[in-house]
Amino acid sequence: MNQDKPLRADARRNRDALIAAAREIFAAEGTEVPFEDFARRAGVGAGTLYRHFPTRDALAAAVYRAEVSALCDRARDLSEAHAPREALALFLREMVDHMYTHRGLGRTFAAFAEAAGGAIAGEGVELEDAVSALLERGIQAGDIRDDVSTGALMLALHGIAFASTRSASRTEADAVIQLLVDGLGRP
Repeated sequence: MNQDKPLRADARRNRDALIAAAREIFAAEGTEVPFEDFARRAGVGAGTLYRHFPTRDALAAAVYRAEVSALCDRARDLSEAHAPREALALFLREMVDHMYTHRGLGRTFAAFAEAAGGAIAGEGVELEDAVSALLERGIQAGDIRDDVSTGALMLALHGIAFASTRSASRTEADAVIQLLVDGLGRP
């Protein structure tokens, strides 16, 4: 499907319903659900499913893009409403909340990324840019050390994300975020 062409309102609703159903299915049941079940749970026909998402990978990528977009919107909202260091700290904590609340979704994305050789990994660039903007704002304000890199924060988040798919205990993840927040401050 050509994503450059705007969708009619009914087509947009169907696409959104498919993404919402897929998000629920991927979070609760993983990747082994028959593909046509996504259409049934979204209340659309199989033809509509295949017209919007010809493969399970395409559907998973759309769900992933929607998740990343929502997280980026949240980063911008926090940046506008809070002081720079506080905004970054809140965002990091909310990322951990998101990871642990949606562990099933994280496992699904990890499985798709591994099977596709990291094909959806490129979608995370937008998230990295959002973290970078929060970090840069704090550095410019003098609230955050200027030797902290976006890559270091992303590595910590990726590590927590990996751990969250394998453990329901988040005490250590919260402790890692607190270490990060404490370490971000100027000496």
